[in-house]
Amino acid sequence: MTTAPAATTFVDALRPWMAQCEQLLSDVAGGHAAQVSGPAGDTLAAGGKRVRPMLLFCASARGENDRTALVSAAAAVELVHMATLVHDDLIDAATTRRGRPTVACAHGAQTAIQVGDFLFARAFAELTRVGSAAAVQVLADAALDLALGEIDQQRAAHDLTLSVDSYMARCRRKTGALFSVACRLGAVLSGAGSEAEARLAAYGEHVGVAFQIFDDILDIAGSPAETGKRRGTDILSGTVTLPVILAMAEDPGLAADIAVASRGNASVEPLCDRLATHPGTAAARARAIEQVGRAVTSLAGDVGAADVDALRTIAAGVVDRYA
Repeated sequence: MTTAPAATTFVDALRPWMAQCEQLLSDVAGGHAAQVSGPAGDTLAAGGKRVRPMLLFCASARGENDRTALVSAAAAVELVHMATLVHDDLIDAATTRRGRPTVACAHGAQTAIQVGDFLFARAFAELTRVGSAAAVQVLADAALDLALGEIDQQRAAHDLTLSVDSYMARCRRKTGALFSVACRLGAVLSGAGSEAEARLAAYGEHVGVAFQIFDDILDIAGSPAETGKRRGTDILSGTVTLPVILAMAEDPGLAADIAVASRGNASVEPLCDRLATHPGTAAARARAIEQVGRAVTSLAGDVGAADVDALRTIAAGVVDRYA
């Protein structure tokens, strides 16, 4: 996240809200059967940027009368995110997440399934406390998008003919949906109108897609110390991403090397080095920046009582993570 004065101001203002959310996450994840609450607590302790709760608070009026509802909704969104990480790591056979062993690696596949399901259940249990059927519905819709996005990804595994349009649709489901619903919930629970809700939802979706593209670039160009996982994880799991798609469009000969590496028949490091400096990766970064621009444009109108300056700063911070 950028360190400009404007960022410092809104982060300071959010600190008590984020602290309350963090405490609620800890309370919700703990106090249950040790076989699920222990690994769930470990997943929580691994940290994270907590971007989704931050977006929810910034998209809201942050009124004191709405505080309990907003904190519950923010925790619910983050719990859904945590659940998807646990399940995704199992599906991808990932061994580390944020520099720590994944639940599947540390406790086995069965426990990972149980922990992911537990976190999903706790998310919706917490959101029902808000007393808003609309809030539950929009999070349920986002959870469905997440599941469909994962199905899309599995169906397209090792498919080096994947189109840019198909990749972008997957990003909107797998990442954009939860960013979007975070912003939408902030608007809904603050009583914003339909135009504000739609604009904030669009902002969140564009930021989420940009975030995913940058994350896919970091999988190739980032260091394990920075990302908390080994380079080339997407390639090894057969997940075809935008920098790979655009690199192959310019250099079709890359496809054979990617296919070999994705099946574990060659070291992935030299391929990552090659892709990191490829014009296709630069083109992917440009696409991500374009999504950030669309996000900011979405804020040009009625957005209710949302903190527009903070939302613009968060959007800029998505670019900063790959600067």
